[in-house]
Amino acid sequence: QVQLVESGGGSVQAGGSLRLSCAASGYAYSSLCMGWFRQAPGKEREGVAHIYMVDGDTYYGDSVKGRFTISRDNAKNTVYLQMNSLKPEDTAMYYCGADWSRCASWPGHYWGQGTQVTVSS
Repeated sequence: QVQLVESGGGSVQAGGSLRLSCAASGYAYSSLCMGWFRQAPGKEREGVAHIYMVDGDTYYGDSVKGRFTISRDNAKNTVYLQMNSLKPEDTAMYYCGADWSRCASWPGHYWGQGTQVTVSS
């Protein structure tokens, strides 16, 4: 099965930037849909962005559109989330998810362990 490992989380001041990474392993082909989700205490999980690994087609949730960028490096089996203009409301645990799909819906079969992002005012 697919294993996912996130990294790059940390603490940053409002207006700053972070780049998260999700490294995938345990599969033979690159036809995955991979995405980022986040969950803050007391709130439901929210889809942030996803990308189809075959052609690089992307989708963004309304709350991060224009500030976050998802990208891929197929040679490294890795997906990145560049987060700019961070706000305190972006504070959450960020999770990487994946599915064998064309990103017609949010990927949710495989999950990483999460990486914490904290944005202070």
